[in-house]
Amino acid sequence: MFSIPRLSTHNKKEKEMTKDFLEHTIEAQKILDIGLKQSRQNKADRFPTAEERWPRAGKTITKRVFLIGNGKSRADFDLTPLKKYGKVYGCNAIWRDELDKIDVLTAVDNGVIHEIYHNGIANKIPCWFRNWTKVPAPMYESLVQGMLGKQELEELKDYDVITENERGTSQEFVMHGANLAGQVKILKNAKKETPRGDREIIKKKVNHSSLYVSWIKEPDYSKDIRECWDEYKDHGWACGASAGFIACKEEKPDEVYLIGHDLVSDTDKVNNLFAGTKHYVAKENGPTPHVNWVGQWYDLFAWNQNIKFFKVNKSADNLPTNQPFREWLEWSDKKVLSYMTQAELLDKMRKW
Repeated sequence: MFSIPRLSTHNKKEKEMTKDFLEHTIEAQKILDIGLKQSRQNKADRFPTAEERWPRAGKTITKRVFLIGNGKSRADFDLTPLKKYGKVYGCNAIWRDELDKIDVLTAVDNGVIHEIYHNGIANKIPCWFRNWTKVPAPMYESLVQGMLGKQELEELKDYDVITENERGTSQEFVMHGANLAGQVKILKNAKKETPRGDREIIKKKVNHSSLYVSWIKEPDYSKDIRECWDEYKDHGWACGASAGFIACKEEKPDEVYLIGHDLVSDTDKVNNLFAGTKHYVAKENGPTPHVNWVGQWYDLFAWNQNIKFFKVNKSADNLPTNQPFREWLEWSDKKVLSYMTQAELLDKMRKW
């Protein structure tokens, strides 16, 4: 008859240690499971960013983009809540007043582009610029200084013909603008024609054509608009439609809201919140022809049949002198486009 061997003291300790280890492991796993569950719940409860779409309660969160133009219709519209509901794309000088309310900035005119970069905006948020080719720093001397003598170069800078930020340790730069040799001639003639050499008068005569240089600073979030086109070709669209194209390509949204893209003026003057400021036309200028803008948006709608577009007008009866804000005949066949007032958008946002 066999007897069951007794466990040695050593084996008993091993068994107890194993039991304790398993109990602690199970308890630790329970705590981890609770933490993981809470983490998932917190992530689901917070409002999704533009990059997130979380199924919640059987409902998929709609991915939205807000395209903000600088038409006067948005003057009294508060942009503050928009970031909560989607990605906000701004145009040109909107950064001067609303930087904290936009996620991405687009600009297509040289003066505004370099103003944006010189003010460090592209070090804070993504910026898309036209013809933004970054050139190695050693080429600066041959491209800029090589055209002129040192005295001529300094004189052009003195009259703001050359506008650039501090070079520092930058390894690249971007340059846009006029032929400097030609600018030297213009400056000399302006001096001859100006009585008593009035500096301000001379500057006005030469500032219609300038050379802009931006030294690239880190962190750098600037990109060339051509990077967004498959064939690396900028189609020359205006800033609003360009921002729309980039947003559709980059964000792949379900809905896009056009705010402040008025297209026309309700007066005989230009319709732009920044008219009369640096790099913009005078307030007294007539309205900008809208035919190109209408065609560009038409193409954008046609290329994105899976996206719902909403043109947000100030009010249903906000009718300018020659064309209605409310609906555009040229867009009537685009079923992806709807119209709403700012009040209707605000009401809709309360339900999101």
